[in-house]
Amino acid sequence: MKRAVIFFLVLLASCNAPSAKEEKRTYKIGYMICNSEQETLHRFKPLTAYLSKKLDVPFEASAIDTVDFTRQVDTLDFTHTNSLLYVIMNRNHGVEILAAEKAGSNGARAKGLIITLKKSGIRGVSNLKGKSMVFGPMLGPTSYMSQLDILLRNGIDPEKDLTYSIPPGSYKHEKVIYGVLFGKYDAGAAPLMDFERMVSDGRIDRNEFEVVAEGELIPYCNVAVTQKVDDGFAKRFKQALLDIKKDDTVEVDGEVVKVLERAMVDGYTDVQDKDFDAVREMAKRTNMPPYQRF
Repeated sequence: MKRAVIFFLVLLASCNAPSAKEEKRTYKIGYMICNSEQETLHRFKPLTAYLSKKLDVPFEASAIDTVDFTRQVDTLDFTHTNSLLYVIMNRNHGVEILAAEKAGSNGARAKGLIITLKKSGIRGVSNLKGKSMVFGPMLGPTSYMSQLDILLRNGIDPEKDLTYSIPPGSYKHEKVIYGVLFGKYDAGAAPLMDFERMVSDGRIDRNEFEVVAEGELIPYCNVAVTQKVDDGFAKRFKQALLDIKKDDTVEVDGEVVKVLERAMVDGYTDVQDKDFDAVREMAKRTNMPPYQRF
C-alpha cells in the first residue's frame, strides 16, 4: 500500500511539472526597426544573447517595421517599440509595459523638434505657413506626432498650409535632418535624440540650425510583454533589463561586445503605464491611432 501511494505521488508530480521543452521554449522579442533591419539586429542581437544567458532560456530577435508591428504582435513574447506603438498595442492587444530605455540628455524621456536653417530666416512656427516641411515616420511620436501637435495648436494645418513629405526607405530621421541641411526643405520634424547624436558624431554643425519649436517630453523607447508570457517570467525578464550595467558584455558572432554600448542606450529604468498618458492625449489631439476618428 505504501509503495502504491509513493508511486501515485511521483506520477502526479510528473504530470504537473513542466517539461524540459516547455521550460526551454524560445521566447521571441520583436524590435521595432528604427533605421534599417540590419542596423536594428546589429544593435540588439547582443542584448538578446545577454538575456538568453542571464535567464537561461533561448531568445530570438526579430526586426519588425513600425507599420507591421500590430499585425505581428500576437506572435511575439516581448516588444521593443516607441511610445506610440506601445499605447496602440496596450489598448488593442493587452501588451503591458516593463521598462524604458535611457539615452541622451533626457534619459528615459524624448521630445520632437521642428528645425530650420538659421539662414532661412524662419524663427517661429507661424513663419512655417506656405513653406515646405519633411516629417519622419507617421507612427513616430517624436518625428511626426509631436510636430503635428505643435502645428495644429498653432493654427497650422499641414494639409492646407504646408507642402510636406515623408522620405522613403531607411534612416528616415537622418534624411529629415540632411534634407533641411541641404536646403531641400524649409523645415524638418526631427527627434531630439537623433539630432543630438548627429551633432555629437560631427555629421552636422549645431550652429547652422534653428530649433523653432520643441514638443513635450514623453517616454522614450520601451520594452513590454505580451499576454503570452507568465507573470513570474515577465518579472524576471524586467529585472534582468534593469540590472544591466555599463560594462556588462556578451559574446556574439565570435566578438565580445558591451551590451548597452551596442544597443546605443545608457540603461533601462522602471516605468509605469500612467507615464504614457501624455502620449495618449497627444494621439487624441492629432487624430492618431489608437484614437483616430474617421
